[in-house]
Amino acid sequence: MTMGSQPNIASAAALIADPARAVMLVALLDGRARPAGELAYAAGVTAQTASSHLGKMLAGGLLTVETEGRHRYYRLAGPHVALALENLASIGPMVITRKKALTREAQKLQFARCCYDHLAGRLGVAVTKGMLKKGLLVAADNKRFEVTPIGAEWFSSMGLDLTKIKPARAGLARQCLDWTERQHHLAGPLGVHFTSLLCNEGWIRREKSSRVVEVTPMGWRKFEDHFGIQEQVLMERDHKEA
Repeated sequence: MTMGSQPNIASAAALIADPARAVMLVALLDGRARPAGELAYAAGVTAQTASSHLGKMLAGGLLTVETEGRHRYYRLAGPHVALALENLASIGPMVITRKKALTREAQKLQFARCCYDHLAGRLGVAVTKGMLKKGLLVAADNKRFEVTPIGAEWFSSMGLDLTKIKPARAGLARQCLDWTERQHHLAGPLGVHFTSLLCNEGWIRREKSSRVVEVTPMGWRKFEDHFGIQEQVLMERDHKEA
């Protein structure tokens, strides 16, 4: 094959490799749209420099932009970009030697966060393990999950009609490698709808200015009832590994 017939990985990789651009992309991993000024502040660069970076990422297909009056709001071009970023973040040694303890914000992100549009972190992995243990899901080929008949009944009892959820190219449910846990959590259309359900039912709530997800008191009761996830056990493990 000739060089021209190969996918242009180098171009996208070069865009992501710049430290300032990488910070901006990570700031958008929660799926929300943000103005250039906020992204410039996050990356520690001037407005002019941020504008240049954002223009390059727009041209490179990593971002999209929405205009509201005089303001422009940037977001990731889609879940495929978020998936690429999460997978890149997971590359590295399994054991990381830290020179200092994680910040409080980093601990919260590691514990529970949004991976673009679905639940991730230690909580997301624990919920997915609970679903597998109960037989609601089974791991399938090509990094997919299949919903069992028991699972379809359970999701229906939770208010999710699987027949009304449109499958993506990779199917209804996908295995997404969690970059902090190095294990899979539930993604795909089912993961998105399930996370929305948890928010709407008051099990979890998303912080407005970050990817952090918090569990409500009622949510902890529900997670234990349905999946055997105990707050004290999960939180103690989080503190031990911080």
